[in-house]
Amino acid sequence: MAESLLEVNHLKKYFRDKKGFLNKNPKPVKAVDDISFFIKEGETLGLVGESGCGKSTTGRMLMRLIEPTEGHIQFQGKNISEMSQAEMRTVRKDIQMIFQDPYASLNPRHRVERIIEEPMIVHNIGDKETRKKKVRDLLEVVGLNSFHARRYPHQFSGGQRQRIGIARALAVEPKLIIADEPVSALDVSIQSQVLNLLEDLQKEYHLTFLFIAHDLSVVRHISDRVGVMYLGKIVELADRDELYENPKHPYTQALLSSVPIPDPTYEQEEIELKGDVPSPIDPPTGCPFHTRCPQAMDVCKKVVPEFKEERNGHSVACHLYDDQHMAI
Repeated sequence: MAESLLEVNHLKKYFRDKKGFLNKNPKPVKAVDDISFFIKEGETLGLVGESGCGKSTTGRMLMRLIEPTEGHIQFQGKNISEMSQAEMRTVRKDIQMIFQDPYASLNPRHRVERIIEEPMIVHNIGDKETRKKKVRDLLEVVGLNSFHARRYPHQFSGGQRQRIGIARALAVEPKLIIADEPVSALDVSIQSQVLNLLEDLQKEYHLTFLFIAHDLSVVRHISDRVGVMYLGKIVELADRDELYENPKHPYTQALLSSVPIPDPTYEQEEIELKGDVPSPIDPPTGCPFHTRCPQAMDVCKKVVPEFKEERNGHSVACHLYDDQHMAI
């Protein structure tokens, strides 16, 4: 069994609500509210959920682009949540990020050569000639041509720009890559090409991925394990096939019921969730999902369910699987 490359324990991120200068006691926006998980070396952990559930905030906290409010982040056995920015600079060589928007994540004033070379300059990797050669090699690796190094980002399509972003992430030979919805801004025909590229690169460079997305079919294609987030919390976490074939949490069941199945003879009952996602400024008491849950009980309104393992690494936070409350 592979060792854990990354461990997250009780991670929280609360933002201050700055609405109105007369609001002297603003409530915090609970973007990420006490989550714990680990990623084993060489695997891909998928993180899914509706927009605003805290997925991207989680990814940025792992790189300390956003400072955690509470909790610990262990990377290769080191507590990076307490490191200074100078210490984090060396760690970021091993943790890189692929951003969602391939248009906004590349500097339009720089040529592709400079964009990919910059991380190597920051981390003092190689001399000028070595870096130039590596840039051209990386462009070939991600499916572009070496002569593309002299062009600017606006001269490329969205899929090509995302390949440039991937090449930039690979430039410093990281161990962990946080992919924040890397294909959501791309055409469907291009998405599969980029996903296949990421899988090939994982095998070739022995990479570990945190893959953040809202598209459940994409996550199933690329992930080894999948975590489901709702309103800042992880409500279910399991191996990919176990989660898709045996979802336990009502929210996961509803998400999966909405995924189209390419079989016209298969009739699938879609679970309709009523109401809107509650505000992270004023989340519900008890289980955060109880206001929309078709199976909500009285206990769900009062008691926060414990996130615990049911069997074989399948963890869920739901009172439906709590013997104590079921017996009441």
